[in-house]
Amino acid sequence: MKTDQATLEIKQDKNYFILFCSGKWTITTIPTIIKQLKIFTQNLHKNNTVYWNLEAMNEFDSAGMLMVLKYVDKCKDLGCETTLSGLNKNQQMMHDLLRQNMTEAYLAPKKSNFLAHIGEKSVYFWKDFIAFLAFLGESTMALFYSFLHPSSIRFRAMVKHIDDSLVGALGIIALTAFLIGVVIAYQSAVQLEKFGANIFIVDMIGISVTRELAPLITAIVVAGRSGSSYTAQIGVMKLTEEIDAMKTMGFDPFRFLVLPRIFALMIALPLLIFFADIVGILGGMIISKIQLNISYSEFISHLRSALDVKHYWVGLIKGPFFAWLIASVGCFRGFQVSRDTESIGYYTTVSVVNAIFLVIACDALFSIILTELKI
Repeated sequence: MKTDQATLEIKQDKNYFILFCSGKWTITTIPTIIKQLKIFTQNLHKNNTVYWNLEAMNEFDSAGMLMVLKYVDKCKDLGCETTLSGLNKNQQMMHDLLRQNMTEAYLAPKKSNFLAHIGEKSVYFWKDFIAFLAFLGESTMALFYSFLHPSSIRFRAMVKHIDDSLVGALGIIALTAFLIGVVIAYQSAVQLEKFGANIFIVDMIGISVTRELAPLITAIVVAGRSGSSYTAQIGVMKLTEEIDAMKTMGFDPFRFLVLPRIFALMIALPLLIFFADIVGILGGMIISKIQLNISYSEFISHLRSALDVKHYWVGLIKGPFFAWLIASVGCFRGFQVSRDTESIGYYTTVSVVNAIFLVIACDALFSIILTELKI
């Protein structure tokens, strides 16, 4: 029976695959099977044998035949033994004509011009944004469910993630914050010494570290450390079909995987910021003693009057917001991992870049709002 659609039936016997192509393979119908062909070629291995049977292909055009040739060549490129059969006279003539005149331009996507590239990126960004909003919606629904059913909150998982994100990060946070304090002190000392305003280095170190630098640098380090870890962990679970198994057994991945990580990071990051505040000021205090001969007691005494408590709280309040962004982006990108190992590396990189950008953008937004409120 003739059909107006392009159909592809794949039969497998161990390492032997038979592809039955049937129906109408034209430029208007082949998009329906492109995804099927992509998935098929992604799962092929070098020792596979692929047999293409085109006997039931009742209508075709050059686009349909090019599609066949493209994936026949892709199978061969993967090292598979590939055979093409069942061509009638017209199909054979089309096949020979295209094969003789085929260049890389037929098989590879055409290079887009600048405006087309911008358009493609814009569409991709918009779809990605919509997908992220859908992810946030699912997370919010899971959050409401957890509030209504506190017993469903996985406290053990939260404690584990807090240990990974907090205790495991103390070393790198201490080193980074200390060096930030050293850099600020050295750069400030050179300028302040010119005007005899040595003591004001305490104001600069105290306010800049607690209000801006400690929260921002800590969040960036955590984004590279914990955010990428979340993406990789969930990505591997998706690759090994653990998430599909969870859904099959009735477990909600958002409640079991996403919420514990978000809660854990929202608890851990403010504590890390507090720790970074202390270490950063300590670094600045040591350099102030070395460069400007400001004693430790003098430094601490002036710090008490210079550092208003609001600067300390502004830095800490940023922590949960930064943590929510980092954890949400990390988990979201993890769920986007496809069924190949290369996508884990790709989405892990994208996760870190997105998280750092959003943290800096959020920090800028905080600065604007707090300045307008004169806080």
